[in-house]
Amino acid sequence: MIKKKTKLFSTAVVLTCMALLAGCGGSKGASGGGGEERVAVVLKTLSSPYWKYVEAGAKAAGKELGVDVTVVGPNAESEVMQQINMIEDQLNQSPGALVVSPSQPDTVVPVLETATVPVLLIDTDAKLKNKTSFIGTENYEAGYEGGKLLSSLLQKGDKVAIISGALGNTATDERVKGAKAALEEAGMVIVAEQPADSDKTKAMSVMENILQKNNDVKGVFAANDDMALGVLRAVEAKGLDVKVIGTDGTLEAVESILDGKLAGTIAQNPYKMGYEGVKNALAAINGEKVDKRINSGVGVITKDNAQEKLEFLKTISK
Repeated sequence: MIKKKTKLFSTAVVLTCMALLAGCGGSKGASGGGGEERVAVVLKTLSSPYWKYVEAGAKAAGKELGVDVTVVGPNAESEVMQQINMIEDQLNQSPGALVVSPSQPDTVVPVLETATVPVLLIDTDAKLKNKTSFIGTENYEAGYEGGKLLSSLLQKGDKVAIISGALGNTATDERVKGAKAALEEAGMVIVAEQPADSDKTKAMSVMENILQKNNDVKGVFAANDDMALGVLRAVEAKGLDVKVIGTDGTLEAVESILDGKLAGTIAQNPYKMGYEGVKNALAAINGEKVDKRINSGVGVITKDNAQEKLEFLKTISK
């Protein structure tokens, strides 16, 4: 008799636990569940200042809005498979929403389409059917402004080079398209266009190779600031006067402008992208309307306004 009662009691406990687990599992994607919502943010990398600003914005939004924010990213922007693995890992942890900056959109889309939670893209867009929103710069516009700025510092017919990002990175690809359009409109002669994977060291090496064949290059547009700074090293080593324009508006680039080295940068607003990503992810979790396209804007940074930009960047870098 005692054995029977013990067995019945054990069965009841197991059934109760199963019911509780089922209830908890079913409430994970719901709004107003009583606990803090969790938003997973997967970036292209966390190894460069630009993505650190995105991370800072995401975490600031989490702190302000009471959201548990997890930010991860691969070792480099070229580590596409590592990013895919990170996305899968975050989805397996059942966040309330997922914010992603896809390194190679076409490759990342299949795993994003398996998500059963709101998916928001920042910095780089992708052809994703279940996308909640894309938050970022109009990259073609950023490149065009960079090309215009570089042209304004040169003479018609001058030779220029373009340093692009990793192959398949649509954000840097669009910047290059915009820059080329502006440079060609202004009558510049593009003598080289080569990728440097958004990496400072690679950009220095690429520029050294370009200068071996074209030591009369007068200007360079780089699709991000790290590459622009790498280009600058190669140019300075040769003792040449070459105008270099970057893209992103990182602290190191702005300091270089103030030091009279980089000629300028087209500043994105990575902090805002991270902040708006988490803010709108929470809105989506709560069933609120989220705009399909949110433009985070661009700004032209030269020596005239670099100090103001530097002071802002220092406040968000703390």
